[in-house]
Amino acid sequence: MITKRIHLSSFGTQEALFERLSRIKHVALDMDGTIYKGSKVFSYTSEFLKSLKRMGIGYSFLTNNPSKSTDDYLRHLNNMGIEANKEELYTTVQATIAYLQSNYPNKQRLFILGTESMITQFERAGFESIPDSPNEEPDAVVVGFDLSLTYDRLARAAWWINQGKIYIATNPDFVCPTDEPITLVDCGSICAALEKATGRIPVVLGKPQPEMLDGILKSRHIEPFEVAMVGDRLYTDILMAHNANALGVLVLSGEATIEDAKNADVMPHLVVDNLAVLGELLHEAYVYVG
Repeated sequence: MITKRIHLSSFGTQEALFERLSRIKHVALDMDGTIYKGSKVFSYTSEFLKSLKRMGIGYSFLTNNPSKSTDDYLRHLNNMGIEANKEELYTTVQATIAYLQSNYPNKQRLFILGTESMITQFERAGFESIPDSPNEEPDAVVVGFDLSLTYDRLARAAWWINQGKIYIATNPDFVCPTDEPITLVDCGSICAALEKATGRIPVVLGKPQPEMLDGILKSRHIEPFEVAMVGDRLYTDILMAHNANALGVLVLSGEATIEDAKNADVMPHLVVDNLAVLGELLHEAYVYVG
């Protein structure tokens, strides 16, 4: 019985759950911890995506990891056997660029804590990445998941933040999921160090900000209630679902546990083992209303 792998549901009956799932026209998918972990794609991911197409349900990949470019991610997905195009992918770097262009159109000089790939994305969008020098004054400081972080650049970022510069974080994640025996310190943890040094909190983009879904809603002409946001993190994926009025589905294939879900301030609408279970549920709902 499929329900034995439903760990938590905000719907009182199976019929109510199926009715809600039957309204889904698009699935927004977190990546690491949801469709793959580290360098290994989950065995059920390909069939899940195929099943969505059979049911006429669209999907997009959303990631809070700014360390890779859109092209990098598409190659990464292709190498794992997952076909995707640029229209099906939205990253937090894209969200940060859009935020800067919309709110600070004349601010071009950035001091960036990020990977070379991340910096290149900003440069291609028309921004200037300034060097680590007290004589090169930025308009804004942008902090991301910086796998090349050095103490000197961290200290320089703190200096410019202390001078009152615009301060933006690409994402709030404290750690990045991995299948390796290491803890990958993410953007949120870097910003925690900067907060202690400067007393300032950045404008945080990426999930859980509801704007991460805006492109999907506009391009596909759908409403938030027709979107299921699926991911493995409560404070990004599930919180964004609530913020955007979408359906929040937590999968237990990544960071969060069922205990985390039960104790969360913002509860998932649905908690399942993995995408395979969600696929079965969507199919059951599809048949139920068909």
